[in-house]
Amino acid sequence: MRLLWRPAALLATTALLTACPDKKPAATESGSPTEEPLRKAPVFNADSAYAYTARQVSFGPRVPNTPAHVRCGDWLVAEFKKAGLTVQEQPFTAMAFDGNMLRGRNIVARFAPQAARRVALFAHWDTRPFADKDQKKPNAPLDGAVDGASGVAVLLELARQLAAQPDSLTPAVGVDFILFDAEDYGYDTSTQANLQNKLAGSGVESWCLGSQYWAKNLLPAGYKPEYGILLDMVGAKGARFSREQTSVQAAPEAVAKVWNTANRLGYSDYFLYQDAPGITDDHVFVNQAGIKCIDIIDHVPYGDEYFPPYHHTTQDNMSAVDRATLKAVGQTVLQTLYQE
Repeated sequence: MRLLWRPAALLATTALLTACPDKKPAATESGSPTEEPLRKAPVFNADSAYAYTARQVSFGPRVPNTPAHVRCGDWLVAEFKKAGLTVQEQPFTAMAFDGNMLRGRNIVARFAPQAARRVALFAHWDTRPFADKDQKKPNAPLDGAVDGASGVAVLLELARQLAAQPDSLTPAVGVDFILFDAEDYGYDTSTQANLQNKLAGSGVESWCLGSQYWAKNLLPAGYKPEYGILLDMVGAKGARFSREQTSVQAAPEAVAKVWNTANRLGYSDYFLYQDAPGITDDHVFVNQAGIKCIDIIDHVPYGDEYFPPYHHTTQDNMSAVDRATLKAVGQTVLQTLYQE
């Protein structure tokens, strides 16, 4: 993903970059005394989510056009099917910024497909093919344990938990788990200025190729959930989640639901009532398809850098993953579903 806008050295002006801008959000900072009580929801299993993260990493870097990518995709499909979900695959071909033609596939797994009211949960399952922010190994592939695998792992555990519940204890909405491919094979002007972006001027963003394809070819056809939640970089030690500007602008009610639920569950140290610049991430294209979608992504001011230090480096491995963060995100999203 890339930054769109950010405060210039934390001043009032903003500059067009590769991620998103700062603005006062519409989300409520605390619940009212009359708010609905928290409903009973299953306990999110952070150990299981951690194991799902490690399993993805074990395939090797999940770079499109590689055997590891194919094997991991097959495993993801099998895991959703094992949980009893209805699964559809959406293969596509897209040109990357360097001219490579990528063979990708989006994966859609539906829980309670008969339910009329629906909520969409998104993540990307590919990894960046080069650690271009790494000071020592900028051309090395990376594990993507946090950036990619952690979001997918939370969705897999949520699917497993929902499928394990008797009908009387499932949420009042159907849930669609949608995994996007080829999100992270983009052109970064800050690290790749010596390369040519062959997509420049084409009308195609170099990042988020899978979600761009899905947004133009909705699967299921005519898909219209009440809202969507994108999970990206949701498993790191010390992670903090600010309210990203595009999310606040496009789906303020969903931002309020998630952040207030996190606060009520005791996760206010993770979900900060703080605004963040917007970023080009998969939720941008989901919103362009007419679906209100927010982004839960690790961001707290890191000086002039939007992203945390492990981002697009070889340090994004299992040593960066924390069960407590997976728990905070997973339980918050699970409780949000049960509040519907």
